[in-house]
Amino acid sequence: MASSASFYTLLCAVLLSTVLHCLFHFSCAEEYIKTRATFYGSPDCLGTAGGACGYGSFGRSLNGGDVAAVAQLYRNGTGCGACYQVRCTHPELCTESGAKIVVTDYGQGDRTDFILSSRGYAKLAHSDKIKELILMGVVEVEYKRIPCQYPGYNLMFKIDDSSNVPDYLALQFWYQAGEKDVLTVELCQEQSYEWKEMCRSHGAVWDVVTPPKGALSVRFLLSDGIHAPEWKIAPNVIPVNWQAGALYDSGFQLD
Repeated sequence: MASSASFYTLLCAVLLSTVLHCLFHFSCAEEYIKTRATFYGSPDCLGTAGGACGYGSFGRSLNGGDVAAVAQLYRNGTGCGACYQVRCTHPELCTESGAKIVVTDYGQGDRTDFILSSRGYAKLAHSDKIKELILMGVVEVEYKRIPCQYPGYNLMFKIDDSSNVPDYLALQFWYQAGEKDVLTVELCQEQSYEWKEMCRSHGAVWDVVTPPKGALSVRFLLSDGIHAPEWKIAPNVIPVNWQAGALYDSGFQLD
């Protein structure tokens, strides 16, 4: 009995150690989800200039052009701007780290969850195996969500080009670090102390008809899907004379 008890004690200790290792080391295979990936056909294409997320030409340059269109991960636009570590499962062709990509569009492929930019797809491979990977066209991959990182950039608010002073205001979040989703966006004019909720127009674009007047604060609700959602406020970030196409600095970055 003592020997049996010792065996189960040792087994429990091993299992606990494995669980703790997985919690504190992000290399655990269980954290990755298996799927397939392909890439945009044009070798010069770094993403999409338009795209369902609404980033416009910014979608080409975000994250150095390592971007992707996604299907299920799009989540009706909530997934726009999310970052993922994507690596292919052919070690003879691909690196262990793979590529860090940002979601900038919606797209469906041949049973794929990711349509990578040609640049992002090439980063999956060893430098001398890029042509072989491209010839495959579609590759088995695994992915996990990771925090976005934009060194040197604060969170920015881009006033969408469709905005029209003073009747209609649409905005989107640029350089949103961390790995939380924006669930709700509200505006408040400093003197009114009343928050007006915006609607998700499409993708990463939030809009409101007859926005409050004056300098505007932006309040938004963030969630990682695990912990309780939390509010963040960018006070007076949008000036009185805001303009369509303008980019305004929040003055901070998210975790």
